[in-house]
Amino acid sequence: MVGGAVRDRLLGLPAGDRDWVVVGATPEDMAARGFVPVGRDFPVFLHPETHEEYALARTERKSGRGYRGFAVHAAPEVTLEEDLARRDLTINAIAAPAGWSGAAGEVLDPYGGVRDLRAGVLRHVTDAFREDPVRILRVARFAARFSDFRVAPETLELMRAMVEEGEADHLVPERVWQELSRGLMEDKPSRMFELLRACGALAVLLPEVDRLWGVPQRAEYHPEVDTGVHVMMVLDMAARLDAPLAVRFACLTHDLGKGTTPADVLPRHIGHEQRSGRLLKGLSERLRVPNECREMADVVAREHGNIHRSGELGAAALLRLLERCDALRKPQRFAGVLLACECDARGRLGFEDSPYPQRARLSEALQQALAVPTAEVAAEAAAQGAQGAQVGAWIRRAREQALAAWLRGADRSTA
Repeated sequence: MVGGAVRDRLLGLPAGDRDWVVVGATPEDMAARGFVPVGRDFPVFLHPETHEEYALARTERKSGRGYRGFAVHAAPEVTLEEDLARRDLTINAIAAPAGWSGAAGEVLDPYGGVRDLRAGVLRHVTDAFREDPVRILRVARFAARFSDFRVAPETLELMRAMVEEGEADHLVPERVWQELSRGLMEDKPSRMFELLRACGALAVLLPEVDRLWGVPQRAEYHPEVDTGVHVMMVLDMAARLDAPLAVRFACLTHDLGKGTTPADVLPRHIGHEQRSGRLLKGLSERLRVPNECREMADVVAREHGNIHRSGELGAAALLRLLERCDALRKPQRFAGVLLACECDARGRLGFEDSPYPQRARLSEALQQALAVPTAEVAAEAAAQGAQGAQVGAWIRRAREQALAAWLRGADRSTA
């Protein structure tokens, strides 16, 4: 057994899927025992009963640029130590025999993974690390997962060298998004982006995010001042509130436009919401971000300022805000939008535990608008001779009236 299942069990964490390496076998041997081949680029098989993955021990040799630029050699003479040498981090290069009791003394650990687990260090196994640029993203993701671990200085230096050599330029969008999305879901997602920035990869992969550091904001609203610092605080607040992926991606991208604010108007960022929306579109297309994530992020980028100020809005303006957010058709997405806005408001120095009444207020406003019996209103409109868009106007007016009545009641209850 190799990889994450061994690492996590040694750390006392719940172990996920188990992966196995098979030494001294051929694909024909595996097929004869009923294993089902599934690997496209190298020999991987599914166990006929448990469906766990079993891979033949293999070595890899660099043959080109990027993620797929490898020649793979799998043969019975490849040793377990040779297989472990091609892995990314020492903590992922530990093997345990079948029937392992969980004791550290029973594992095969040729590269000091147990030592680094105990010391809390993320360290590359061998210089072969430099052959796969995806490993830059993986180290950053593990930094977000194990937030109390430090990256070995020699590993960080190697990551910097890889970026300078242009390896990060050859990462395919699907792998970048796969690792970024997993990193966003870790307990301390800010560490992923801080490490990518430290090695220079963030400027290559997400220049729209990278340029936010050093951009000042108005201190009366943002005591942390720096926009990049703020976005990282928002991300970590999303993790604290256990937000789903679409919300976390919206938190990452909500302020992209502040990176393009003209220097002569700083620290004010008038119009940054619309600029954020335009930059988000390009970023999402480049990384092939799923529609669910990009659509929620677009609403948050364009409307978070209006949502923050929604306590000042009357019935007509509230309804327009709900319509712009498409909340009446997609109430579940709107709930995520409001959560992202709460993360934005609380992701500021000194505001981490502050209430965010806008979320509950707009949730209730949406329920009031949805409670309008649209079929009855449409029937009455038709009886009065209304047709087409006129019927829609009747429904809209009924919703505005419902919101106005609700606001009057809310005002009386707080008077």
